[in-house]
Amino acid sequence: MDFNNLKRQFFEYLEIERGRSLKTIDNYGRYLERFWNFAKIGSPGEIDDDLVRRYRLYLNRANLKRKTQNFYLIALRVFLKYLARRGIKSLAPERIELAKVPERYLDLINEDELERLLAGPKGEDLKFLRDKAILELLFSTGLRVSELCSLDREDIDMKKTEFSIRGKGDKIRLVFVSDDAKEFLKKYLSKRKDVEEALFVRTNEVGPRENRLTPR
Repeated sequence: MDFNNLKRQFFEYLEIERGRSLKTIDNYGRYLERFWNFAKIGSPGEIDDDLVRRYRLYLNRANLKRKTQNFYLIALRVFLKYLARRGIKSLAPERIELAKVPERYLDLINEDELERLLAGPKGEDLKFLRDKAILELLFSTGLRVSELCSLDREDIDMKKTEFSIRGKGDKIRLVFVSDDAKEFLKKYLSKRKDVEEALFVRTNEVGPRENRLTPR
């Protein structure tokens, strides 16, 4: 099989069968392109332990952080798993070992810092109520910012203490909403005059603009 055609089919597999987002697929493409440019191979059968060893040296000597090096190695390993799934001869994916990275140190805020953060938005205008609702919702649910921005009004039932969210990897999980979060959500939504379905929208001096708030 033509190698370029095989690459295309791999990315189609990620999109259709694995349900990966276009951004994730683009990242895989960027990581694998670096490997292919380094390896200069014409078929997957040419991928072996020695090639991977030299590639790891190349990544390390490019002064990439170990965590970043692992992104490239994970992409390669996923590609090799795809080859194995299709019965195409190449290096076994389990032969790819990731670089060891230091354990993450969590610098958690204390109670006083949290109270100051939640007390930041002040006032009774629409922007204050929106920002206050955002902070309370993030704190009580642990949502990612992208997940919060994707919420629609109908996603949260104020009569319940929980709701479902579709997150990373298209997985669905249950999150819980505090009474304070629901209180400020109700105040915020009651002051909205638009018909935008998004739960959180941009604002300006004269009122809400009809477009969803973005993570940025």
